[in-house]
Amino acid sequence: MGCRERAAKKDLLRIVAIKDECVPDHRGTLPGRGAYVHPALVCLDLAVRRRAFPRALRAPGPLDTTALRHYVEQATP
Repeated sequence: MGCRERAAKKDLLRIVAIKDECVPDHRGTLPGRGAYVHPALVCLDLAVRRRAFPRALRAPGPLDTTALRHYVEQATP
């Protein structure tokens, strides 16, 4: 979603909308529509700037990406 490059599903991070928040789904088991992004801040920032999460997850309004950003920051070395 962010950089729009193709990658294997195992190399991407699944994102799910729960209420008004984007939540990382690292196990891929949360219910609902999912969107995939590289687990890197560059790709996350591009997706947020393009407002890709509300469109991909079919959310009616803007989504909070604070928890998602924190997860990606912790995951990257």
